[in-house]
Amino acid sequence: MSQFTDAYARKFYYLRLSVTDVCNFRCTYCLPDGYKPHGIRNKSFLSLDEIRRVTRAFAAAGTEKVRLTGGEPSLRRDFTDIIAAVRENQSIRHIAVTTNGYRLARDVKQWREAGLTALNVSVDSLDARQFHAITGQDKFHQVMAGIDAAFDAGFHQVKVNSVLMRDLNSRNLATFLDWIRTRPIQLRFIELMETGDGGTLFRDQHVSGMVIRDQLIAQGWQRRQSGRSDGPAQVFYHPDYVGEIGLIMPYAKDFCASCNRLRVSAQGNLHLCLFGDGGVPLRDLLASDDQQAELQARIASSLGQKKQTHFLHQGNTGITQNLSYIGG
Repeated sequence: MSQFTDAYARKFYYLRLSVTDVCNFRCTYCLPDGYKPHGIRNKSFLSLDEIRRVTRAFAAAGTEKVRLTGGEPSLRRDFTDIIAAVRENQSIRHIAVTTNGYRLARDVKQWREAGLTALNVSVDSLDARQFHAITGQDKFHQVMAGIDAAFDAGFHQVKVNSVLMRDLNSRNLATFLDWIRTRPIQLRFIELMETGDGGTLFRDQHVSGMVIRDQLIAQGWQRRQSGRSDGPAQVFYHPDYVGEIGLIMPYAKDFCASCNRLRVSAQGNLHLCLFGDGGVPLRDLLASDDQQAELQARIASSLGQKKQTHFLHQGNTGITQNLSYIGG
């Protein structure tokens, strides 16, 4: 099977695989009213065998990196087994998870032993009270302990995701920089993105990542080159800091030009863009091992529908009602 490629000659080395859309946090920018099932739930989330088959199809077509997302992926009782199932594909060199850190301290050692190679933890404030206000959970110290446990388990770097919001964290750059001065953390500021449920919040709280970028450059931070299976962050380093800063700016010019990732939802639909209009069903081809060629062919042919860019600039958020829906 040849490399998955779209009509704009973009090659896809990176799969973001949602294993659940359930989350136990109520973050203001994602699930302020808590988790609610999407529509009529007549299918369960992808099973372990279905995850094994879909990742095998992507691996055979050149995928090097799989990120396991949610919702909160660690809420699945078989999450360690899911990591091990993805690990079976020798060509997948990077297996990452994005987590709220709720179960990190308890489970991160076994995740690493199962084959996890990278970790992203969502932390939108370094102030425990503000963290509680944003997430609806008084878990700040638990999440911090989980990050320490990740280093103890052998991770050399932890990425920390922080959604940039005008009234909450955009003014706290100095606090974040102090935190990563001596810690091998890549702190990633993510521009608040408009979703179907979040238009009012977006209008009130959106801050351009360019504001942070200009501050960093003025302080001597320099841009690092990206690898072909890296995510969309612009990464900056500074000789006086152990940590790094990443900026994810989906409203920046040419953001989509280097797109290298596809998404599969917890219901088994292929999403060509986080903000696209619909999903391509794959689940009917995940029932047995003898449908791999057909599965790969459906994915490859659907890439002809992938658009050159998203339409967030026009306020078109597509099917994405909130970021738990297909894993952000």
